[in-house]
Amino acid sequence: MSRFQTLSPSRLSREDFVKVFADIYEHSPWVAEKAFELGLDQSIDEVDGLHQRMADILLSASHEAQLALINAHPDLAGKAAIRGELTASSTSEQAGAGISECSAEEFARFTELNDAYKAKFGFPFIKAVKGSNRQQILAAFETRIHHSAEQEFQTALAEINKIALFRLQAL
Repeated sequence: MSRFQTLSPSRLSREDFVKVFADIYEHSPWVAEKAFELGLDQSIDEVDGLHQRMADILLSASHEAQLALINAHPDLAGKAAIRGELTASSTSEQAGAGISECSAEEFARFTELNDAYKAKFGFPFIKAVKGSNRQQILAAFETRIHHSAEQEFQTALAEINKIALFRLQAL
């Protein structure tokens, strides 16, 4: 288990806690709010401890809340990235995977797959891209588009929890 390098979550006020952890789950500060409401103890001063608490909150949320959180995520190589509307974390994650360096053909493929995926499932394709390159992401896209809606919903939640862990580890 590793401790946070720059802070001790158990010592934060509610306002500071929510401010620090509001975007660990993309545009969904309710996860941080609920994590705080469960009480502060030293277990959340460990990255894994706070991650487990937040992951459990997401997995026990209503289907509607989960879907809203999934829909809060931007398309990979999508219009929000082009317009500079991503959170700082999403911008960094996509750039780290080389998405910002797509060729015109790769960008067109991302757009085509994003549109097809959303048409089929009703939510954006979610992948924790850290450690992946754009070719691996496109390959995952092309495999997962053939899955069932329930399988992709559960995969999206699992990927969101991976993204959250990466974001917590960066603090």
